[in-house]
Amino acid sequence: MTQMPTHQTTTWREPAWDVALLFPPQGEWSEEEYLALDTNRPVEFCDGRIEVLEMPTALHQLITAFLYRALFSFVDPRSLGAVLPAAYPVRLRAGKYREPDVLFISSANAARLRNEYAEGADLVMEVVSSNRQHDLVRKRHEYALAGIPEYWIVDPEHETITVLTLDGDHYTEYGVFARGDTAVSKLLPGFEVSVDETFNAGKAAGLMP
Repeated sequence: MTQMPTHQTTTWREPAWDVALLFPPQGEWSEEEYLALDTNRPVEFCDGRIEVLEMPTALHQLITAFLYRALFSFVDPRSLGAVLPAAYPVRLRAGKYREPDVLFISSANAARLRNEYAEGADLVMEVVSSNRQHDLVRKRHEYALAGIPEYWIVDPEHETITVLTLDGDHYTEYGVFARGDTAVSKLLPGFEVSVDETFNAGKAAGLMP
């Protein structure tokens, strides 16, 4: 006969359901409530719903930091605009915010830069996470519809950097750069990044052989 579990053999730890009641239900979040959300997790916003993203890995962050430094070092001495790392929201349209890993806003579009978020961007970079569909397909479509002129997809799994440029309401490939190549920008002539150095960014931290 099967023995039923007793209080001594079974431990039930009930989640703190009441915490969820402090926030709006999915589908009913406002932009203001999203922007006021205080969390250490990356969170994006789409038509009344919040999307809690996975925490980035150390390698992801090291690659992002390398790209940020490279772009900042090119932009800042030339007074070309502002370069910001995640997590800083970009408003793509009413009701939709994304948090690119690195973004650039030109001096000509400085009015788009607000304290809480940016109204669009001139260039965005995403380091592909385990949710590949999010960066490779979904954000590619969304950034194009938002009119962002250039999108860099940095893929640690395949060790490629794909530079996309806007053609109407969709992107075309300006270049797909692999190890041994130098990735270059169409929007920012002269800006280039070594693919090898990008994906070797984890070596100093002992994350790569």
